Amino acid sequence: MDLKLPITIVDELSEHEVRSEGELDLASGEIRNVRYVDHDPARQGFPAAQKDYEFTVGILRNGAREVEFRVEVDVLNGRYSVTPSELLELKGRAAKLFSQRPPSLH
Repeated sequence: MDLKLPITIVDELSEHEVRSEGELDLASGEIRNVRYVDHDPARQGFPAAQKDYEFTVGILRNGAREVEFRVEVDVLNGRYSVTPSELLELKGRAAKLFSQRPPSLH
């Protein structure tokens, strides 16, 4: 299965957050093609390596609905991923998210 979904990644720091976009590979849990929004890791450093780093979450959207999930960070290699157990849960939540009808407009 070669299914990659676009996601938003949010690195939470104590005073602000760093947002990026990436692709979650639902087969492996790897997150690739990360593109930071208003953040230059070459100049400002990898967000999770900052002293005030707290945690990272991912957001999967379908229209106005969204599912938030935990993202693991490999600080040494500058990579993001989802654990196998989190990925299994996310697949079920994503199936519900994408199978729901959009809200009707009156």
